[in-house]
This record gives sequence, C-alpha cells and structure tokens, in this order.
Amino acid sequence: MSAPDGSPVGAERSVGQLFASATSEMSALVHDEIALAKAQLKQDVKRGAMSGGAFSVAAVVLLFSLPMLNFALAYGIRTWTGWNLAICFVLSFAANVLVALILALIGLFFANKAKKGRGPQKVAASVKESAGVLQNAKPHPRPELVKDRPVLPGERVPEAIEAGARTSS
Repeated sequence: MSAPDGSPVGAERSVGQLFASATSEMSALVHDEIALAKAQLKQDVKRGAMSGGAFSVAAVVLLFSLPMLNFALAYGIRTWTGWNLAICFVLSFAANVLVALILALIGLFFANKAKKGRGPQKVAASVKESAGVLQNAKPHPRPELVKDRPVLPGERVPEAIEAGARTSS
C-alpha cells in the first residue's frame, strides 16, 4: 500500500512532499466539484427545456382547438337557454379568458419553482465550506528549543537564544 505520491504509507515524508500531495488532492477536489456542478446544471437545463417544450405543444394544441370549442360552446348555450347567438358567443369568449388565466397561474407557479432550482448552489456551498476550512487551518506550532530540548511551559528562554531564533526564522 502506498500514499498518493508513491511513497510507502508508514514512511516519513518531507514538508514539500506533504504540501505537493495536499495541493494535488485539493486540485482534484476542486475539479470534481466543478464537474458535479456542471452535471447538475445540465440536468436542470434539460428539465427546463422539457417543461418548456411540453408547455409549447400544449399551447399550440389548445390554440388550434379553440375555434371549434368556441362554436360548440356558443351553440350549446343557445340550445340550452334559447338566448341570442351573440350573447352565447360572448359567454364562450369569457370562458376562454377564464381558462387562459388559470393556465397563466399554473405557468407562473412552475416558473417560480424552476427559478428556485438548487443544483449548483449546493456544490457552491460545499466549495465555500472547503475554502473556509482551509483558510482557518493553521500549522501545528513548533516548540522553541533550548540547547536541543523543547522549552517547558513557564520556562524563560534566554535572550541570546530568543534573538537568534528570531533572526533565523
């Protein structure tokens, strides 16, 4: 078994190797999240196109059937009531306007639902979260050394060593 850079798992790796490994893994993560966002966006666009196509076909069928429906409705009203034919055609027109309003409300409902699509937004939130975690990540502090041993808590570091430590960093 080996690490992503090819070194054995238990072997000590240098800081450069660790940094290179972390950089390549982060790059792969960003590329994968971009690919996921593209796939989700493509799926949302496909659904929207299918919905728009279905609405268009329904509108064309309704448009071509309206004259027949108007005549049938007007003559039906005249047969049932015996009213003047002009009044029957006005009532038929009013029924068409009512149906058109109902269809427009249904269209608005689905348009608002499509606007709230959250596919790529989930991936964007994930990317922001990953970036936030990496920005807040800090390396472990290294203990100061006094004569090749760590400084104990509360122990004072001699001034000469402290000045040397500041200039060498």
